Amino acid sequence: MRWLAVALLFWALPAAAVTCEDVSYAGNSYTVCTVDAAQEDLRLFHKDADGAVIGSFGAIEALPDVGSLAFAMNAGMYHDDRSPVGHYLEGGVEVMRVIPNAGPGNFGLLPNGVLCITDTTAQVFETLTYVAKAPACRDATQSGPMLVIDGALHPRFLPDSTSRFIRNGVGTSADGTQAVFAISNTSVTFHEFGSFFKDYLALPNALYFDGKVSRLYSRAQGRSDFGFQLGPMVAVIE
Repeated sequence: MRWLAVALLFWALPAAAVTCEDVSYAGNSYTVCTVDAAQEDLRLFHKDADGAVIGSFGAIEALPDVGSLAFAMNAGMYHDDRSPVGHYLEGGVEVMRVIPNAGPGNFGLLPNGVLCITDTTAQVFETLTYVAKAPACRDATQSGPMLVIDGALHPRFLPDSTSRFIRNGVGTSADGTQAVFAISNTSVTFHEFGSFFKDYLALPNALYFDGKVSRLYSRAQGRSDFGFQLGPMVAVIE
């Protein structure tokens, strides 16, 4: 009956609400972290209480009254001073307004979008939809371009593109209960990265965070990427 006791113990344990795994798709490697937004403490981080840019995953854990990290990732493009390029909202306080117009670089490759986080949901909105709906986000970060818009790949992505980078982004389920973060472990094109969210992860909306500076922290995998100091970050705190 030992197997029964082990089985009962297994079923008594709470399900992990953050899971990270390595997957292969269409010849490329990705790490995917799925967050149960209804259960987990999913938040954005940019500056500490003194107004200093936090800048790294380890510095998040060093903040007072913050528990240990389960997961973290860079979460949106930033200027040289590490201020957000687009809309940024943290703890209900708006740091940067919404930027709805086209512009240079990947951020201005419309449509771009916004990740909106509440206490129980996480949803990616195309920017103009976000402005029209004005959802009650606790935290929000704008980035671009969108990878997937209402189930369709971004129209500007080219299958024969030669621009390859390590890239990261986020997609959300239709009901907002699941946020799926992904980073490529091999250099990928926008078309390959968007197709991964659309066809493999089957998410209706997904948003690009960045390339070249893309980084991930996963406690379960023993992974903590190093590199340049970061601007906005998204993390699950335990």
